Amino acid sequence: MKNLYTANRLFAEPSFWEGVARVLDLGATLQEYNTSETEQQADAKAIRDDWRAVGYDLRSSIKTYEQKLARPI
Repeated sequence: MKNLYTANRLFAEPSFWEGVARVLDLGATLQEYNTSETEQQADAKAIRDDWRAVGYDLRSSIKTYEQKLARPI
């Protein structure tokens, strides 16, 4: 099942070539982070993502459990 939630919202995900460039970036000038306007907004996004992950895990577990129940022994 595909992972539908984001756990690392604060960190940017660079492309392959940006990753190569970061190896050569000795002054850390290419560092960038995802930002929010306020700390409360960042916290709200993180909490929303956490609960989304919990919901995803519950749905996945329930689906697996139902499949095991439907399987003849």
